[in-house]
Amino acid sequence: MHTIHPDHASYAALVLRLTSGALFIAHGLMKVFVFTIPGTVGFFESLGLPGLLAYLTILAELGGGLALILGVAVRPVSLLLIPVLLGATWAHAGNGWAFGNQGGGWEYPLFWALVQLAIGLLGSGAFALKLGNKLAARQAQAA
Repeated sequence: MHTIHPDHASYAALVLRLTSGALFIAHGLMKVFVFTIPGTVGFFESLGLPGLLAYLTILAELGGGLALILGVAVRPVSLLLIPVLLGATWAHAGNGWAFGNQGGGWEYPLFWALVQLAIGLLGSGAFALKLGNKLAARQAQAA
């Protein structure tokens, strides 16, 4: 039986974390600079969603993307991004399977949600800022 070397899993998590974080930042910036914030709010409202959800989505994409890249709170961040991606899956569901369709299809955001689940299971991987661990270590030393 072949097992994965622990370092390989750590680097795999790093690759998933960095690429996913970069894509979240790109999508958040696209909502700000291409579609514009009012345009994004209008789109959300056209779907019957509250406009506030557009702001929260932009914040989640930008903040979550940055946290993933830095390796900060990776497991909770990746898991909290899943509902955003399931919402995108729902929003694109009427456009068909292929994301190349007019308005984008639903397979890409669903795949991305599953990538977030994988990141949540793997953890931060290599080269992550593990601020929570340092804080816990300091608290343990102070006690």
